[in-house]
Amino acid sequence: MAKVTRDDVARLAGTSTAVVSYVINNGPRPVAPATRERVLAAIKQLGYRPDRVAQAMASRRTDLIGMIVPDARQPFFAEMAHAVEQAAAERGKMVLVGNSDYRDEREVHYLRAFLGMRVSGLILVSQGPSERAAAEIEAWDARVVLLHERPEAIDDVAVVTDDVGGAQLATRHLLEHGHAYVACLGGTEETPAVGDPVADHVEGWRRAMRESGRSTEGRLFHAPYNRYDAYQVALGLLSGPDRPPAIFCATDDQAIGVLRAARELRIDVPGELAVAGFDDVKEAGLTDPPLTTVFSDRPAMARAAVDLVLDDSLRVVGSRRERLKQFPSALVVRRSCGCGEPTS
Repeated sequence: MAKVTRDDVARLAGTSTAVVSYVINNGPRPVAPATRERVLAAIKQLGYRPDRVAQAMASRRTDLIGMIVPDARQPFFAEMAHAVEQAAAERGKMVLVGNSDYRDEREVHYLRAFLGMRVSGLILVSQGPSERAAAEIEAWDARVVLLHERPEAIDDVAVVTDDVGGAQLATRHLLEHGHAYVACLGGTEETPAVGDPVADHVEGWRRAMRESGRSTEGRLFHAPYNRYDAYQVALGLLSGPDRPPAIFCATDDQAIGVLRAARELRIDVPGELAVAGFDDVKEAGLTDPPLTTVFSDRPAMARAAVDLVLDDSLRVVGSRRERLKQFPSALVVRRSCGCGEPTS
């Protein structure tokens, strides 16, 4: 049986192959509703299947978006990836996800793989491109949006939340409970100072401490972003002679590790130790006690990132299109901070 072609669809629908293409690709030109219905009926009757590979070769783009996250095992990144997939599906796109494991060579590996598949664009979550990755992006002239990472360069495109302000809110709230000070569980000592959300969370903690007249000296502790390493760090911190009265954790996953360590050491939360996190992952409402944290609107951020990575106007020299979109953060009060009843 001969392969059905676009010409066959056009003949049956009584229109041109260009109009058939506009219907299949949903653009770039509008098609009258009646004509669209004839084309769709012809496609169904003939069993026509568009050759997506050929389309990609012709247009140099596919219906794919590449997305690189540091570690999809962590709840925040898993939830963000899911939100991006949903946003992309609403726009007729699919998402390929790669884990860099915080390693430059893995990031470059996925960049090359995704760009070789002619993805429509790339979304990098919580990480700016390394020098090697930036060189690859420039060589391919790739579309890139930073998600949950504040850009260093003015011409970068990024979607972020108010990380500094959110951390200030959480730290102030802990201080309002009358604690002498609030310790901070930040990222690793290698955490970059510019653009990284965890670095911004630490900066927000510093600002809240300074504005209350409290010192931050010796009160910042380092741990990887996951609960397992945070648990180990917290065991040492909470069993030492200078146990802090309250801890602000740069991520919810770290806070979950702190809560586990406190329970193991028989330290009452929030009676003997107040804890707050950042991200408001779904699990935060199920911890014991439920975790006070900072909310970031992941679905809205994901939609904005997908729209930006598909926006052709951003590639026009001198475009006035907004290149940095920041969403507000909000405190979600539960019981780990010392409040009696949760507000959400």
